[in-house]
Amino acid sequence: MKAAMLIGPGRFEVREVPDPVITQPNDVLIQIDYTGICGSDLHYFRTGKIGDQYVTFPFVMGHECTGLVRDTGRGVQDLHQGEHVIVDPAVSCNGCDQCRSGRMHTCRNLKFLGCPDQLSGGLAEYLVMPRSSCYCLPATLSLKTAVFAEPVSIALYAWQFLNKADVREIGILGVGPIGLSVLLTARDRPSVRAYVTDKVNDRLQMSKTLGAVWTANPDQVDIVSEAGVELDAVFECCGQEEALHHAVNLLKPGGHLVIVGIPEQDDIRLDPHTLRRKEIRIDNVRRQNRCMKAAIQFCAEHHSQFQALLTHTFPLNDVQQAFDIAESYQDGVIKSVISVR
Repeated sequence: MKAAMLIGPGRFEVREVPDPVITQPNDVLIQIDYTGICGSDLHYFRTGKIGDQYVTFPFVMGHECTGLVRDTGRGVQDLHQGEHVIVDPAVSCNGCDQCRSGRMHTCRNLKFLGCPDQLSGGLAEYLVMPRSSCYCLPATLSLKTAVFAEPVSIALYAWQFLNKADVREIGILGVGPIGLSVLLTARDRPSVRAYVTDKVNDRLQMSKTLGAVWTANPDQVDIVSEAGVELDAVFECCGQEEALHHAVNLLKPGGHLVIVGIPEQDDIRLDPHTLRRKEIRIDNVRRQNRCMKAAIQFCAEHHSQFQALLTHTFPLNDVQQAFDIAESYQDGVIKSVISVR
């Protein structure tokens, strides 16, 4: 089969590699149709690492995958050839203390699709995953649009940190696909008003279309003074230290900072005195936990809006161009997908 191999920082080659095979009774062989480009993929593309996770080249990335079931292990009775599925990229062990306590996303033995030294990714024609990672798609959700279910699952999980809070004014700092997913899921909360920042003006314009009450580019204005409001909660979705400082200053006393973005640097600094005086609560989002079904349903219900966010589609052979454009925010890109089949 063909697979897009990251052979070094910023460099892809499409190569022939062995087909994956079913080895376990609960395995599912999937022919991949679409794989989305995620912000974490761009980290690996730019630098070859995230934190202490280093890529060993060549490597197959990609974890936002949809496709067709082509075969199953003998233990799979409720999934059949030809069914459309989306892949949950996280494979938990179901036996450690974290799994037993319901924290499947912080499993001690977690294996994640397209993650170094864990699982080879979805930028390939075929993939084998356990049945527990395969979710059937409703007829109202296309294979292409369904790549958004994984980032939406992260947004839905991030909202769970605020379930018991009286939240009316929120900030979303960074509106790539996950930040926009947070914004879209905010629309199901009628009392919430969203204040949005990003350094890409096309994304700010899209945010206005999707209901943001205020948008600003931090490269162009002082967003803390220009916002003119103290926020109940801020979702930091870009992984920038500057955005974390903005978040702390935008929040009201007792406010809630939800960190969703992944920084490229290994250390970040926050002002401990402002955090203490305001008694800011901080939560870190580790991907998602048991939110995929709800995310699929949400994407199906808002199909046309997610279609509008899918700005670019590339064939597998053009994966280099796809990542170059996504990495440099060219051509009004919001969400790029690779058409594998």
